Amino acid sequence: MSTVQNPDTVVGTTDASKDANWWRQAVVYQIYPRSFGDDNGDGIGDLKGITSRVGYLQRLGVDAVWLSPFYPSALADGGYDVDDYRDVDPKIGTLADFDEMQAALKAAGIRLIVDIVPNHSSDRHEWFRAALAAAPGSPERDRYIFRHGRGENGELPPTDWTAMFGGPTWEPVGDGEWYLHIFAPEQPDWNWDNREVRDDFLKTLRFWSDRGVDGFRVDVAHALTKDLSEPLPETMNYESHTAPDGEHRMMDRDEVHEIYAEWRQVFDEYDPPRMAVAEAWVPAHRRPRYASPEGLGQAFNFDLLEASFDASQFRTIIEENLDLAARSGASSTWVFSNHDKIRHASRYALPADVDENDWLMSGGTDPRPDDVQGLRRARAATALALALPGSTYLYQGEELGLPEVADIPADDLQDPTWLRTEGKIKGRDGCRVPLPWTTEAGSFGFGGTPHLPQPEWFGRYAAASQDADPTSTLSFYREALALRAKLQTSEHLEFLETAGDVVAFRRPGGWVSVTNFGTGPVALPEGRVLLASGPLDAAAGDLPGETTVWLQETTA
Repeated sequence: MSTVQNPDTVVGTTDASKDANWWRQAVVYQIYPRSFGDDNGDGIGDLKGITSRVGYLQRLGVDAVWLSPFYPSALADGGYDVDDYRDVDPKIGTLADFDEMQAALKAAGIRLIVDIVPNHSSDRHEWFRAALAAAPGSPERDRYIFRHGRGENGELPPTDWTAMFGGPTWEPVGDGEWYLHIFAPEQPDWNWDNREVRDDFLKTLRFWSDRGVDGFRVDVAHALTKDLSEPLPETMNYESHTAPDGEHRMMDRDEVHEIYAEWRQVFDEYDPPRMAVAEAWVPAHRRPRYASPEGLGQAFNFDLLEASFDASQFRTIIEENLDLAARSGASSTWVFSNHDKIRHASRYALPADVDENDWLMSGGTDPRPDDVQGLRRARAATALALALPGSTYLYQGEELGLPEVADIPADDLQDPTWLRTEGKIKGRDGCRVPLPWTTEAGSFGFGGTPHLPQPEWFGRYAAASQDADPTSTLSFYREALALRAKLQTSEHLEFLETAGDVVAFRRPGGWVSVTNFGTGPVALPEGRVLLASGPLDAAAGDLPGETTVWLQETTA
């Protein structure tokens, strides 16, 4: 008699916890906690909801989970407004729940990376409340960035800068002083010239490292140090390439690496050393320093996330980023979707020249996306990335082929960008809708009534409906990750000469990845097919358009 294994059951695994280089070739799965799994039925995802799905993650084949912020928060920015860096939001669990989740992940052979948000705290943080209660010029206010306003009584902001989420960058506190927030008013920026701030973050790094986390994803890693010396410029462009290297007033200043050198000393206190990956939106040539062994060790490469589905763009980006990784001593990172960007199955379903916000503002109807083409391209791009040397970062739900939810009603939108721009920019809620686990209407197995509404068509993408289908996107991801774990034995890559819209490269062990970016078929190279992102016509000997295949080369 045969038995069917529960897909969410954890099975035993070999402990490789002392491997200091595990992150170099890891597949990391990003979980947005409030939208993953709701155990207590209140409509908000929680840590127990994650624990209950560890078996699913193990079967998927990921090496690590990156957990977006789970700290106490008013959710002014989806948890990136942190009240307390060394606790769990009671709405999603407790420290005991965190320990239980981590133990379950460890038992499944999955490491844990946690998000850390060092540019700003919440306005509910105890140190910011103390700053508001203290007088101008006090030590409490020096932990943040306060400036006296212009005008006779400081009634005007120090500058007319616009924050990244819209609205003014400065917020008044009622005594002639204003505080800086480059994002939302509920996110006051830390003053990283203050030694207390630096020491408190070192304490936080040790707190979570002592609890056994394996690494940190560093939010807005390029923005911590700032030059606010007088006179301040009249306008502010937050793009660091608008100033000479290292000299932008607010972004990517060279002295930020002094902070990360201290962090590296903390990371290296542990065995194995804790890893970190920088979210640093900086020019490519500035990225290696964030990824250096003396700093965070790895940095996100968002180039493919912003590229069109185009052979020339992909090859150039791959070559440049492998070179940058070699220069830094790190491995590269590959990512197509995350909690801040339109899901790539939808991006690839749109013409390359479409303005994404205009499309979102139309509710996803102008133009109508070609969802079949978008998913076909997304699977091909994912197969290509998984064949590359380096780490691949996946975003929850992409393994289901989820498209963007572009038609969330205005009254349900939560993104501060939508609120701060008075409805001119739709924001990021469409990629943060809670996942569909089952086909049952209501919450599709998520739990209680979801904090963001799920569309009725979500059931078609539910994990349960894909689980036993060998042609499903979920099955494709499982197959690709399992093969990758066997094939990825080195960081070497050799590009092969191709014609037209094809990118091909050979990996050690004689296996080859070939991607046809065109819409028509091309000749399929010789070799035994290991993986295909879509159906192949074996009789015709063709590689269809918008398809990736992995081949084992045949020897004479």
